[in-house]
Amino acid sequence: MTNLRMLFLLVFLPALLPGQELPTTNIYLFDLEKVDTLYVFRNPRFLTGFNNGGYNNQPAFLSNTELLFAMQKPGDVQTDIYLLDLEKKTKLRMTKTPEPEYSPKAVPGNLYFSTVRVEQDEDRSQRLWLYPLDRADKGRPALRYLRGVGYYHWLDRFTVALFNVASTNYLSIADVRDESSRHIIPDVGRCFGTSPNGRLVFVHKITDGNWVLKAMNKATLQTQEIVRTLPGSEDFAILPDGTILMGRDSRLYKFHPLKDKDWVEIVDLSNLGIFSITRLAVSGDGKLALVNG
Repeated sequence: MTNLRMLFLLVFLPALLPGQELPTTNIYLFDLEKVDTLYVFRNPRFLTGFNNGGYNNQPAFLSNTELLFAMQKPGDVQTDIYLLDLEKKTKLRMTKTPEPEYSPKAVPGNLYFSTVRVEQDEDRSQRLWLYPLDRADKGRPALRYLRGVGYYHWLDRFTVALFNVASTNYLSIADVRDESSRHIIPDVGRCFGTSPNGRLVFVHKITDGNWVLKAMNKATLQTQEIVRTLPGSEDFAILPDGTILMGRDSRLYKFHPLKDKDWVEIVDLSNLGIFSITRLAVSGDGKLALVNG
């Protein structure tokens, strides 16, 4: 492992072309605490100073102390997946393949993590792959025959929600045991989450100016509207109590389906040099990772 320099400071997949330089993005970490009705952001950390000027994106907690993310160094031709140990302040490279990988996530069961892998075939196919956490082998496709996977979210160890890339992007539900899949709804966003009552939460882009967070019952596939998104925002995270977080520019907002009528601003992070909040990830013990850029 390599020492991780920690600096303490208070979409669609990118076009996947060989050798493309991805945008500069960075990941920040906070301890998030609710005090009465206020949200307090403590112990801010700039996690990706070791790759300043590079692409550091799509964070996902593997555990309360481990964070997966996609990284591309300046001058490199592809992304790989890395693991940050937040206690030991180390980083570990989890993939080293000729193909770029994106969107790492923990797979239920604690044996594997998954990514979207961009194949080297003529069509630059995007498939969902599984990799053992102990890195015992080089991984395998979770869905061998299903291509065009842009983003995804595990519902359980066998069932996965997919953002399928097509002329019209759509949400589908697939079973990795028999590779069956079912189209659910068109025009969805890239971000998914699970509510405390087990419903799949996603953004339905009904029109260009009307994006709505919805929740879907996994058994009946019925959907229910939660709230309109912040203008132009589609990335969100769900806290253990059901509160939904969403960013816009330098500000974070919260919405609780049972308590709030609209989004409520909870913090402005511009004093940290954060002006473009996109992806968010929340750990079980209240850590918040966010991407700036």
